Amino acid sequence: MTVLEARGRTGGRLASKGDGLDLGASWYWPGEHRVAALVDEFGIDVHDHFLVGDAMYDDPAAAVRLDGNPIDVASFRFSTGADSLTDALHNRLESHDHSDVRLDSHVQSVRVHSSGVAVGVETNGNAGAEELDADHVVIALPPALATSAIRFEPALPSDLVAVAERTPVWMGAITKVVARYASAFWRERGLSGSAVSHRGPMREIHDLSGPGAEPAALFGFASTTASSGPVNDGDVRDQLVRLFGPEAATPLELTLTDWRTEPLTSPSGVEEITDYSTFGHRVFQGPTLSGRVHWTSTETAPVAAGHIEGALAAAERAATHIAEHTNQSGAPA
Repeated sequence: MTVLEARGRTGGRLASKGDGLDLGASWYWPGEHRVAALVDEFGIDVHDHFLVGDAMYDDPAAAVRLDGNPIDVASFRFSTGADSLTDALHNRLESHDHSDVRLDSHVQSVRVHSSGVAVGVETNGNAGAEELDADHVVIALPPALATSAIRFEPALPSDLVAVAERTPVWMGAITKVVARYASAFWRERGLSGSAVSHRGPMREIHDLSGPGAEPAALFGFASTTASSGPVNDGDVRDQLVRLFGPEAATPLELTLTDWRTEPLTSPSGVEEITDYSTFGHRVFQGPTLSGRVHWTSTETAPVAAGHIEGALAAAERAATHIAEHTNQSGAPA
């Protein structure tokens, strides 16, 4: 098995800073058994998301303290960052004799022929492109990105393309803000670190601190539109002060990750793709192009779409279809 990763790292939207603070996905939830099984298998440290204390409501007129925390629910966080999960999977594949993980490898084309698939790959620093042979291809990109960035031969079915082009990219139009502090001062004031806002720029905020509040951090999501410019860090600081007091003005580090600007995650115009009813659509549930092309991004999952669990469920589905095809044809997968 060969894994082709366009970035210089694995993980995609599972991206964490060196201190374990997540710039992409952060949580998984009780009942998401696929994630939990991998956490147990790899011995990954996790901790409960912090829930204790009051939440804040950022009304256009004023910031209001709520009684208790009606915003958050019980969930789990990866203590060393969400990408510790994909790092563990990467290491497992690298140690397997029949697996190869190739970074900086951009898939340009997928050509299905009578006996398999030819995958056109361009590697960073390599002026030319090469073609790799495979029995099956698993597309782990958001469908809207895959259909715009990869040339398929023969062409994908028109109904699939129509759905793919209007399927949103989870987090694709979001700027995630991470503010790291010397201490979790909001907890000392009896606040949970959670807030919702009708004023912005962040529409929701949560505690992102590690175990024992080390490192101490808050994070928030700011929605963007095609006409809006980048989220302004001055506006972010003003909002944090409004909600959590003057200590919030001076984080040790303030990181704004605009996922619109990640071309390996989001296609052009991602802010305009908003039809979430296409998540888990039936056109993604089976293989296409002679049963050789499979869809496995979290957007294609009929369960937990948008979550890490959804991506694992989609991968599980693809693996089942490949195994069935192999058993029927007698060819190696």
